[in-house]
Amino acid sequence: MSKAPRSQWRKSSYSSGGGDDCVELADLGGVVGVRDSKDPEGPVLRVTRAGLVALLAAARRG
Repeated sequence: MSKAPRSQWRKSSYSSGGGDDCVELADLGGVVGVRDSKDPEGPVLRVTRAGLVALLAAARRG
């Protein structure tokens, strides 16, 4: 994980509405950045689009 360049980050629709469990996503040109909205200057997980799909599918399965 590393810091991401300035990008347009958006809150994931998979985040809870309570405000404490927010994940943000950004298109980083070829990969998707995933970060914790409470720490916007913190680390960023970079995954391919296929990797993000697989991550979300695994999360749904528990």
